Amino acid sequence: MSVKVEKQENSKVVLEFTMSKEDFEKALDKAFIKNAKYFKVPGFRNGKVPRAIVEKTYGESVLYETVIEDTVDTEYANAIEANNLDVVTKPELDVKQIGKGKDFIYTVTFYVKPEANVKSYKGLEVEKTDTKVTKKDVDHELEHIRDKNARIVSVDDRDLKKDDISTIDFEGFVDGVAFDGGKAENFELTIGSGQFIPGFEDQLIGMKIGEEREIQVKFPDDYHAENLAGKDATFKVKLISIKEKLLPNLDDEFAKDVSEFETLEEYKKDLEEKLKEEKVAQANSAKEQKALEKLVENTEVNIPEGMIDNEVEKMVDEFKANLSYQGLTIEKYCEYVGSTLDEFKANLRPNAKKDVTLKLALEYVAKAENINVEEKEIDEKIQELVKQYGSDEKADNFKNNENIRHYVKDQLIQEKSVKVVVDNAIEK
Repeated sequence: MSVKVEKQENSKVVLEFTMSKEDFEKALDKAFIKNAKYFKVPGFRNGKVPRAIVEKTYGESVLYETVIEDTVDTEYANAIEANNLDVVTKPELDVKQIGKGKDFIYTVTFYVKPEANVKSYKGLEVEKTDTKVTKKDVDHELEHIRDKNARIVSVDDRDLKKDDISTIDFEGFVDGVAFDGGKAENFELTIGSGQFIPGFEDQLIGMKIGEEREIQVKFPDDYHAENLAGKDATFKVKLISIKEKLLPNLDDEFAKDVSEFETLEEYKKDLEEKLKEEKVAQANSAKEQKALEKLVENTEVNIPEGMIDNEVEKMVDEFKANLSYQGLTIEKYCEYVGSTLDEFKANLRPNAKKDVTLKLALEYVAKAENINVEEKEIDEKIQELVKQYGSDEKADNFKNNENIRHYVKDQLIQEKSVKVVVDNAIEK
């Protein structure tokens, strides 16, 4: 078997295989022996039908498919390894010539990983993120903690007001007809939360327990239910109960109740330090994201469509897994958002292209910086990954698994490449 390698534009590669007519004849003999027991011809015992009779009865091409199955995959794999080709798309087979007394000629076409051209990856300018913690930030966090520690109490001696937690029965009508999803009983609604369409909650203010009221609203033009978008509606509402939040006083006793500190001032100082740590972590994350976005902008590469297809499928699989935790399928999700699976995938393509570009750019950085990892680093990373299992045996199995070691090595190289880009980025 001879192989001709043709590298074309945009990372496309065509392998042309030629099997001599003599070798093809031998392959046909092997295919016949392999399948002899399946051929049945009157007058011959099972498995004893001569090849010439089989080809006359079933057609000359009856053994071709077996030859292709037994030959193509093996020869393709050998050629990929021999030529050190990094294939990134599904190969396509095209049989150019096949027949008795002829050379067997076929091509396999695919795309290999393209090489990125990164204009620059050091000194990338990114916008600086402010890490200053103000008194307003601390006060906001304190209010959030007060709210979490509030007591909810029932109220029956006054009218409904803003920030109250109401329990209501309601039913909605458009043109005098009740619509699906517009009715509920004992529904809990915080007044001013913006949970309902504009105007609904405001018109409940002032109601007394047991009171019934009709309110008029208009659904937004961009409302998710098309049959209601832009429509005027009437809601019949009955107020069942009123509750309010009683916030604790901001004093030393509050600090003692919610923390290990004795005074409010000590607690505020601790909150300020923690908020500072959070802002610094957020700023570091933002710097990394912005630097990598700049890296993508500075990268030129022709990405095969099949490579983007693969990334899209990977993203879809991850999204499916997340949906499954919520008891949903991708089909149900698409139905809910008014889309199709094909449209959903099409919307993923721009981000998929960016992700692929980033990976290729980081590989460029790793090569330019001669980044590598030691076996000890791989062992340590695997040990971290298996800590959650609490099993030394599992760790040993992972360490001895070449596929896992290769994956971990790639991840470590990528992390080091990211560090080079981020550490050399300039914040302005």
